Amino acid sequence: MHMIEINAIEKTFNPGSVNQKRALNGLSLQLDEGDFVTVIGGNGAGKSTMLNAIAGVFPVDKGEIFINNINVTKLPEHKRAAYIGRVFQDPMMGTCAHMQIEENLSMASRRGQRPGLRWSARAKDREFFKKRLSILGLGLEERLTDRVGLLSGGQRQALTLLMATLKRPDVLLLDEHTAALDPKTAAKVLEITDQIVQENNLTTIMITHNMRDAIAHGNRLVMLDSGRVAVDIKKADYPNLSVQDLLKMFEKASGDAILSDGLLLS
Repeated sequence: MHMIEINAIEKTFNPGSVNQKRALNGLSLQLDEGDFVTVIGGNGAGKSTMLNAIAGVFPVDKGEIFINNINVTKLPEHKRAAYIGRVFQDPMMGTCAHMQIEENLSMASRRGQRPGLRWSARAKDREFFKKRLSILGLGLEERLTDRVGLLSGGQRQALTLLMATLKRPDVLLLDEHTAALDPKTAAKVLEITDQIVQENNLTTIMITHNMRDAIAHGNRLVMLDSGRVAVDIKKADYPNLSVQDLLKMFEKASGDAILSDGLLLS
């Protein structure tokens, strides 16, 4: 069963103006339940635009998007929230700095429900939050009443990841969620990502600018170019996949000898 089905979506920004930009150009992609797809591509390839289209940040011009067999093409962003968990590049997004850790988790546990006035945690919620926080290995389970603004960038991003998956989403969208972190912290967050995705068999799309990370994580790798899929491979078919292999695949698919900028080759 396809958990995500994207059929020939198109999106042009500022049509008819000097700033016209065709960001998605008939892009199609299908993910089965439990697929963990890493996505790479140069600046302007359409990576974040694709995630925004899935999340409903803007309507697409053409094509359709299905999540768990539900046609969400016409649904606004807030109505898709029940199906989607998302983590952004900026660790400051996705959490409320002035609220406590447990209050942030309480909000996350109500994703897709009508907002209420009470975000405080009850005793049974608190025990559940502690159990989930413990898997991060960061000691946050002992800091439930700390304000999130006191956390480091890595701690905050790990918390955001946990919040995005607290109520198991149909789709997890990771938009370069380690790009703003130092290498050691990024590696820790990626380790946590792998653990959470595997434990919950989450259907996941992870955009990364690091080609080695794209190879090391997930079971599929997709390369975008000019708003469409240029390469789509299963990792199991390429057990010794290297960066040079990817560059050759991209050159063959796109005709460009050098991959666009914005990517780390090592």
